[in-house]
Amino acid sequence: MNIKHIGIFGRRNAGKSSLINLLLGQNFAIVSPQPGTTTDPVKKRMEIPDLGPVQLIDTAGIDDEGDVGAMRVDKSLKLIEEVDMALLLFTGNFVGKEEKDLMAKFKELDVPVVMVHNQSDIVPLDCGVAGDLTNIYGCDVVEFSCNMTSEAEQQEAVEMLVSFMIKGLSTSANAERTIMQGLVELGDNIVLVCPIDSEAPAGRLILPQVMAIRDILDNGGIATVLQPQQLPGYFQNVLPDKSSEQRTAQCSAADFATSCPSGGAAPVKMVVTDSQVFKQVSQMVPAGIPLTSFSVLMARAKGPFDEYLKGAAAIDTLKDGDKVLVLESCTHHTSCEDIGRVKIPAMLQKRCGGKLNFTFVSGLDELPSAEELGTFALALQCGGCMVTRRQLANRLRRIISAGIPVTNYGMCIAHVNHILGDVVFFNK
Repeated sequence: MNIKHIGIFGRRNAGKSSLINLLLGQNFAIVSPQPGTTTDPVKKRMEIPDLGPVQLIDTAGIDDEGDVGAMRVDKSLKLIEEVDMALLLFTGNFVGKEEKDLMAKFKELDVPVVMVHNQSDIVPLDCGVAGDLTNIYGCDVVEFSCNMTSEAEQQEAVEMLVSFMIKGLSTSANAERTIMQGLVELGDNIVLVCPIDSEAPAGRLILPQVMAIRDILDNGGIATVLQPQQLPGYFQNVLPDKSSEQRTAQCSAADFATSCPSGGAAPVKMVVTDSQVFKQVSQMVPAGIPLTSFSVLMARAKGPFDEYLKGAAAIDTLKDGDKVLVLESCTHHTSCEDIGRVKIPAMLQKRCGGKLNFTFVSGLDELPSAEELGTFALALQCGGCMVTRRQLANRLRRIISAGIPVTNYGMCIAHVNHILGDVVFFNK
């Protein structure tokens, strides 16, 4: 499951750090009556019941002053592109230019927000102000106080605020989707092909594989996990009465969906493979069984799926000297079998018959300038398992707006192997 990033914004001394401490149930952030105590964004991870793992981000005051203060505010504003939800604190029923500018930015990036009227023990929230803010911004406005003396009252207030946070995250247009969402029903057998090679992390599976297994189990399905070399034997067990040639020629989806030979495995609804063995696996899967990859499923879960599909066609137009932007959503050590830095670049250069110039951007690092972006012929995005759907959407928005074709690793490999139309069957 992806960690949801929740940014806490507001003026200096609005109670942002106090609120984080209340949510955490511990004195993590420094609280002081001195304005500007929080200088750089402070991040803390925690688990919230019914919400899962979240990362709370305490930001500098949006009304900070001076040259250094302006730099602090700028850092806080840049975080808006990374958060899945914002809590905007205000006090004394006052909403000034800074708050209005923030709300406009939240709306521009489609970030769900809850406006929290803090210090309501000193000045209660005015119902008229709350109603006006709800009408103008279409968001929830919550009365709150970090200074309640009763522990029971504090707990009740925190639970109420969390319920509004859950509501905002679940109704957002960029709410997280699971990797197998809508593809698995009770009893479905999904075969997952997971190569164990130098690219596989020691002692564990890669995150999309783990996400797929959990999603299949959550939906009452069966996750059959194999390595590529085990596939032929597995399918022979599924249909032991037919030869390899007969299985390839005669098996239909209905064969696997409606019958299960005595002593054999459960019927197969779908095969999901690691993208780098697409070609090998596609030659082993009997006709009629849908085949896709973890990366393509990640493209479906995190999108923009249609842009990825359209962008894959740009691979055919690459020529000697073109620039390709490769976007990795995590940082990792590179090996000679690295999919994004070695295998795909070699594949694309072989395809175009020339030398391509690759630029790599890891994690959520800054993209090239707007002027430089316009010089790229193609952008390639990894599956994005380490970032949220919103973070990915915000990153790709600039690239798409610049008119650069964008696709993802799995679709790129499928296109080069001439099977892209077959592996996106669920989009038809």
